[in-house]
Amino acid sequence: MPQRPSRDTAPMIATLNDLAASADYSFMDTLNCDPEGKANGDDHAPRQVFSGHYVPVSPTPIENPEYVAHGKSLFCELGIAENLAQSDDFVRMFSGDLTGVPEPLRKTGWACGYALSIYGNEYTQQCPFQTGNGYGDGRAISVLEAVINGQRWEMQLKGGGRTPYCRGADGRAVLRSSVREFLAQEHMHALGVPTSRSLSLYVSTTEKVRRPWYSEGSRSVDPDVLVSDPVAISTRVAPSFIRVGQLELFGRRARKQEHPKAMEELEKIVLHLIDREYEGVIDQTLPIGEKIVLLAREFRSRLTSLVANWIRVGYCQGNFNSDNCAAGGFTLDYGPFGFIDLFDPQYQPWTGGGQHFSFLNQPAAAERNFHSFCTALRPLVVAHPEYLQQLDEIQSDFPRVMQTQMEQMWAAKLGLSAFNEDLFRELATLMVQTFVDYTMFFRELSAVPDDVEPLKKSFYRDLSNAADPEGLEQRWSAWLTQWKSLTRPGDREALCSQMRLVNPKYSLREWFVVPAYQQAAEGNYELLRELQDVMTQPYSEQSKDLENKYYRLKPLELFEVGGSSHYSCSS
Repeated sequence: MPQRPSRDTAPMIATLNDLAASADYSFMDTLNCDPEGKANGDDHAPRQVFSGHYVPVSPTPIENPEYVAHGKSLFCELGIAENLAQSDDFVRMFSGDLTGVPEPLRKTGWACGYALSIYGNEYTQQCPFQTGNGYGDGRAISVLEAVINGQRWEMQLKGGGRTPYCRGADGRAVLRSSVREFLAQEHMHALGVPTSRSLSLYVSTTEKVRRPWYSEGSRSVDPDVLVSDPVAISTRVAPSFIRVGQLELFGRRARKQEHPKAMEELEKIVLHLIDREYEGVIDQTLPIGEKIVLLAREFRSRLTSLVANWIRVGYCQGNFNSDNCAAGGFTLDYGPFGFIDLFDPQYQPWTGGGQHFSFLNQPAAAERNFHSFCTALRPLVVAHPEYLQQLDEIQSDFPRVMQTQMEQMWAAKLGLSAFNEDLFRELATLMVQTFVDYTMFFRELSAVPDDVEPLKKSFYRDLSNAADPEGLEQRWSAWLTQWKSLTRPGDREALCSQMRLVNPKYSLREWFVVPAYQQAAEGNYELLRELQDVMTQPYSEQSKDLENKYYRLKPLELFEVGGSSHYSCSS
């Protein structure tokens, strides 16, 4: 395999023409187009899509786009000049106008269908036709696939207008949700968690849409007002946007023999996934049955590691359906996500999510998505008993692999060489009873304190004698003593350094993001950009002013406030 050019030797992408030179549309060039699709991409009304891997769709540009932000670290990694983000032709393209792009860039993008499974249960009624043939990318339109420095990337506009999968919606994303996703993707990357990335964010200075949301200070569970929000387009970037739900769609069609090419389309999308996301891991010369077994084993490894990492950094996906589960094993679709403040195993930021997608239930949700993944693959190996048996064994072993990943993660957060169940169980109990801030607690513990006093910085509950009838302080002291007895003796500095690489100092808490998107809606992007800078250095010690601002307990008055503590999917 040829070596990738280093960032120092690779040519700088200084113009849109330079970016165009890297274009390579493998998805559209090798997979099946919807036979009813229109070559010019003028396909914006809801309709059933019966076959094909994608529909050509031209994005709908936002009116009068204005630059808000770009992913500085991603620009650097791709070798894109920073000033390109504000150049006229780049802004036009990534705010939805492909009409003037230079060749070989294409003037139409593409949208994909996928199936819906909620916690492993198949649904079809969520599409307008109650068949499952109208569910998919309702407002996400991919506009470029490029190979840059030997790595393939797909660039997708979120909020790029209506597609055949829009289910009657307007195809737009509002600035609020766009800011959240833009910041979260780059924060997660900086945390070391596999994720889609943020390229750019543009807002319309004139176009607005109405969405249900929360009135100021509302403690309502559901939105209680309609608000007029600026529309925005963010560009998210990933090696591909193939989802478990996408494989499911073709798996269901093959299983039910819905059309003559159903099995062929399933095989093609699975092989394309392997080429895109598992190159170098799965030998291309193997028979397809062996490839599928290796794919299932590798995806299981990635998915279990991903979910353990989510919990390590305090992230809750909120809505971990199979269509929000990337088949490449990274974080995708930042809708009703949240970063935990107060430790609560049942933390769930999304009002429509239910406990099955809550913080410490994410491993179980991942298992259900893996079940959906394996079910989608089964038609390709059903005639080969040896491969089918291996696939079933890989699926049934998911809980054990997940448990191992979780125990390794908890051991790493605690600076231990091996997981200690009794120590962890008492810690979890104490954290719940004391109302502990998750991120701050583990960061304070990373300093290996001599006594409980420094840990109290992370406690929402007062443990003075009068307020501590349960003797929590004494139990904390006993726990701390036991913990220290299990860590490496005499190497405190090394232990601190090791734990600080695992336990971030800064977390993208919703109550930081709310004022950032509120100010952005008024045309002031200063706070958004400050948050971007802080949250892309989450493990670093930063200035005292920033520490005082972003390393602190959530104000009590913000608990239970709609939009800060919980939110709907109104985006």
